[in-house]
Amino acid sequence: MSIGFYILRRFIIFIPMLIIISIISFVIIQLPPGDFLTMYIMQLQSRGYQLAQEEVARLAERYGLNDPLYVQYFKWIKNIILYGDLGRSFQYDKPVSVLIKERIGLTMLISICTVFLTWIIAIPIGIYSATHQYSIFDYLFTFLGFIGVSLPGFLIALIFIYIGIAYLGINITGLFSPQFADASWSLGKFIDMLKHIWVPIVVIGINGTAGMIRTMRGCLLDELSKPYVVTARAKGLPERKLLIKYPVRVAINPILSTIGWLLPGIVSGETLAAIVLNIPTTGPLLLTALRSQDMYLAGSFILILSALTLLGSLISDILLAWIDPRIRYE
Repeated sequence: MSIGFYILRRFIIFIPMLIIISIISFVIIQLPPGDFLTMYIMQLQSRGYQLAQEEVARLAERYGLNDPLYVQYFKWIKNIILYGDLGRSFQYDKPVSVLIKERIGLTMLISICTVFLTWIIAIPIGIYSATHQYSIFDYLFTFLGFIGVSLPGFLIALIFIYIGIAYLGINITGLFSPQFADASWSLGKFIDMLKHIWVPIVVIGINGTAGMIRTMRGCLLDELSKPYVVTARAKGLPERKLLIKYPVRVAINPILSTIGWLLPGIVSGETLAAIVLNIPTTGPLLLTALRSQDMYLAGSFILILSALTLLGSLISDILLAWIDPRIRYE
């Protein structure tokens, strides 16, 4: 099978999958009892306010909550396809596209830096551990890897905050100093952000780095024990050339397959770590939208994340088919 036909077949699957996911996600958002208006009224009542029935009916009409679920869905999808309109957030009373645009830049910057940091550290260490099996550094990296995998991101964030306050006397939460938090973008604000951005990058990257080290080490060890490596060594092929040209090329396949998870991660980020560190990324915004049943904001987020997951899977399949021709024949 040619790689062009393989890509076409994978792309044809992409469209119906995205439609099915959009329907499922929109329905799931509506599964909890009530809707955004119900949650809004309950919040007002908890503060001692009472809305008249006429006001409730007006708000329901304004938000289109009187329409059946399938009508709300088709209106939403039609506006996305025809006008690129993701809808309007009930909670923030702003277009969804504006809310996402406000946070997407910082989220992508943090996530892309985290991905590069993870790959730059994890792949060389994984290769070293596999080629120096049972050495002191292999045991050390294995031990640190197990710790990194076992600790959740929000707990690592709490540890960093405690160390910063208790021992360094600084507050490491947020991306900006107080004087730059609400200021417009300038060179000073950008430099101030660079002073703070390393904390979320390290916190979010620890889990991914530890897991990738274990994956790379295990896959490469499996390849190094295969007969073609033994034969290549027996023929006198230099060790470095042998390692890079054959075993590493095959062992990196599982890591390339994770690109499908990286793209949505670039948008969503590590939500819990972002909440603990008070980082203005898209993850906390999605969590707030789900809790308040802000269906257009939550639905748009889920649709974007689903599309990125499918796109990432498509890119992974293309890269794997290009690196390992056996895959396109399966």
